[in-house]
Amino acid sequence: MSVWFITGAGRGLGLDIAKAALAAGHKVVATGRNTEKVARAVGNAENLLIVKLDVTSAADAEAAAQATFDRFGRIDVLVNNAASFFAGYFEELTAEQMQLQLSTSLVGPMNVTRAFLPAMRKQRSGRVISISSTAGLMGFEFCTAYSASKFGLDGWMEALQTEVVPFGIETMIVNPGFFRTELLTEESTNYAAPSVEDYHERRTAQIAFWRSQNGKQGGDPAKLARALITLTSGDVLPQRFLAGTDAIATAEQKIAILQQQIGAYRELSSSLTMDENGRN
Repeated sequence: MSVWFITGAGRGLGLDIAKAALAAGHKVVATGRNTEKVARAVGNAENLLIVKLDVTSAADAEAAAQATFDRFGRIDVLVNNAASFFAGYFEELTAEQMQLQLSTSLVGPMNVTRAFLPAMRKQRSGRVISISSTAGLMGFEFCTAYSASKFGLDGWMEALQTEVVPFGIETMIVNPGFFRTELLTEESTNYAAPSVEDYHERRTAQIAFWRSQNGKQGGDPAKLARALITLTSGDVLPQRFLAGTDAIATAEQKIAILQQQIGAYRELSSSLTMDENGRN
C-alpha cells in the first residue's frame, strides 16, 4: 500500500487518478483549491485525506506536504496533474496570461515537488509523475502559452531525473493525447482577447475547433488513470509514457522531423568544430 499525493483531484484526470488509487488499495491525498468540491467528487474513504492546495503557492505546497506526513507518515507517489489552458496567438496573449499559464502548469509542479523531495531523499525512495501533453512534444498553432509550459515541464522533469535517481527517486513524464478531461471546459480554458486583425479568420476557426472538441476527445481518462496504477506497480517506472495512439503518432512525427532536419544540415552542422590548433 502506497501513499499517493494528487494535485487537481477535484475533477478531470486528477479525480480519476484519485479514484483508481483508492480502488487499488492505496492511501490518497486528494488536493484542490476548493476542498468541498474535492470531497464531493472523490467521496468518503478511510484511506483518503483531502487537503487545500493552490499549486501556485509555495506555502500551500509546504502545508499540504506536512499534512500528508502528519496523517500517513510518508510519501510514495506524487502526481503533478493540476493545469490550466490559456489558448490564443502569442501576439494576442497578454504577458499576464503567459505568466498565469507558467505559474500553474510549470512553476506549480515545481512548488509541490520541492515540498516533497526532502522526505523522498530521506526515505531513499519515491516517484514523481508529471502530467504533460503532446504539446510538450510538438508546438501547435494557438498553443504558444500552453506549449511553453509543457515543454518546460518536460525539460525540467528530464533534468530532475538525473539529479534524484541516486537517491532512489524515480520520475515519469506522461504525454497524453486528446483525453476527455475537463481541460477544454469554460472553467479551465481561457482565450486571448482578439486584438490583431491579421489573425481574425484563423482565430475564429481555432476557437470553434477547440470548443467543438470539449467532451468529444477519444481518450478515456479512467483508463489512463488505471494505466498509471499499472505502471507504478512495476519495479521500474518508465521515464516517459506516451498516452494514446495520437500521442504515439505525434512523437513519431516529431522524430521524423528531427531526422529530416539532421539529414538536411548534417554537413554544415559538422563543420562548426574548431580545428586541431583551436582555430575557426
